[in-house]
Amino acid sequence: MEYTRLPHSIKCKNDDGKILAEITFPETEPGIYTIDHTYVGDELRGQGMAGKLVQMAVDQIHEQGGQVRATCSYASGWLDKKGIRK
Repeated sequence: MEYTRLPHSIKCKNDDGKILAEITFPETEPGIYTIDHTYVGDELRGQGMAGKLVQMAVDQIHEQGGQVRATCSYASGWLDKKGIRK
């Protein structure tokens, strides 16, 4: 499995290039990135992948000097649970 990090998304692909999981976080206002989509395929469900992707996105957003928001229900709940502003 490999992760592809882009400025507004992170994807997890298998060796054949199939997307197994992904998260997207466009810059919706200057300096504010909104996690709007989290997907985990059947192959990785139940293994904590969604939480790992949200953490990776939050880390990347903070590294870019941005603030985190979420419209994705999973990410929103995760941020609330971790006490991270959104």
